[in-house]
Amino acid sequence: MAKERMLRFVNVAREMPEKRPPNLRAQDYHEIYREYAAEKAAEQASRCSQCGVPYCQSHCPLHNNIPDWLRLTAEGRLQEAYELSQATNTFPEICGRICPQDRLCEGNCVIELSGHGTVTIGSIEKYLTDTAWENGWVKPIKPMHERSESVGIIGAGPGGLAAADVLRRAGVQVTVYDRYDRAGGLLTYGIPGFKLEKPVVMQRIEQLETAGVQFVLNCTVGEDLSFDAIRGQHEAILIATGVYMARDLVVPGVGAKGIVPALEFLTASNRKSFGDEVPEYDDGTLNAAGKRVVVIGGGDTAMDCVRTAIREGATSVKCLYRRDRANMPGSVRETQNAEEEGVEFVWLSSPKGFVGTDAVEGVMVQKMRLGAPDASGRQTPEVIEGADYVEPADLAIMALGFEPEALPALWDKPELTVTRWGTIRADFQTHATSLPGVYAVGDIVRGASLVVWAIRDGREAAEAMLEYMAQGATVAAE
Repeated sequence: MAKERMLRFVNVAREMPEKRPPNLRAQDYHEIYREYAAEKAAEQASRCSQCGVPYCQSHCPLHNNIPDWLRLTAEGRLQEAYELSQATNTFPEICGRICPQDRLCEGNCVIELSGHGTVTIGSIEKYLTDTAWENGWVKPIKPMHERSESVGIIGAGPGGLAAADVLRRAGVQVTVYDRYDRAGGLLTYGIPGFKLEKPVVMQRIEQLETAGVQFVLNCTVGEDLSFDAIRGQHEAILIATGVYMARDLVVPGVGAKGIVPALEFLTASNRKSFGDEVPEYDDGTLNAAGKRVVVIGGGDTAMDCVRTAIREGATSVKCLYRRDRANMPGSVRETQNAEEEGVEFVWLSSPKGFVGTDAVEGVMVQKMRLGAPDASGRQTPEVIEGADYVEPADLAIMALGFEPEALPALWDKPELTVTRWGTIRADFQTHATSLPGVYAVGDIVRGASLVVWAIRDGREAAEAMLEYMAQGATVAAE
């Protein structure tokens, strides 16, 4: 009987949850996709082909057991489906919302490759976990027994929070240190509410707080508290700071008023959604209202900026990217959503400088063409001579990616080994650094990457720290 509920991809079409109309969703910060009804979730889950070698699972960084929880969803066994998804993923409701499924699980779905349209894995994952919260299936974290060892985690983003979850379930005492006044990192202050509504993040943080995880907020390590002071209080340390230093352009006029980093722009908007006082937003510095906005960059952060600017009431929003649509690193789905909401993409365009006297008035744009592939296999942009022009702008947002801070210098720890890119050098499997008992995960190791990879790293590092502390206890006992 169970088999009859599956393999329906031939006569059941792929169907995403209904999207709110662009003219309505562009006026608020609510998520743009509506929720599946139970019947629709079961129907879409039934399209899974239950392949013997599930490429969706192997291409998921967390190796979620996707075919099995799709089958349970199709059979109406939703609590079991949730518990199976939770077994490998600390935050399935977050991944269901913000993972680039088109590049990971859904993009490698067998029925997608055969032309039938992928299973809507992300939307079903989101539905399952939202249903679990509504029905009380998400249980409080209650360790079987308390342990005396403690771990300090520097950074309250997805990697640090995932590690805190695993460690606390094992009974370890956990303290998380973070520079911001709320935990969550980019989940809280970087990703806009229309992709990830903030109560979704806050309920997980509250779960950790209730479980006994201590959060030390407004704490910049190296300024408010030294790394050695933190290290002296714990048996092991996890560095999960992420990468926050914005890449900059070295071009004429770059320091003019009205040229702002992407993260400052997004943080101001997210703070307003919490009801915070944000003077830079109120005085217009970090507010797109009534302005001609140009966003420079083609990644997911650029997509967040252009769609935020639309919601703030910009008169026009353009995105400059030096390659074409096919070579854009950002999510295809997000690009489509942005275009529906009124964003104009200016492909094969690169900033040459900025014009303006007291404030930015325009971006000097040089047109590009794609030449020979580079080492990564992507075609290299080349300048088309004599095709420059000025794109009018009252606000230019730089979304060119992020680089790591020089943590060894900031923390007075020159023995903390880094790579030539400035990221922390850590073991691929254990995530151990050059300092005994110190581990590192997420973007500070990988460079700017995906939330799902940070979650995987955090879970793996927590297991390695548990083993490290167990060995230490054994040595001490001898």
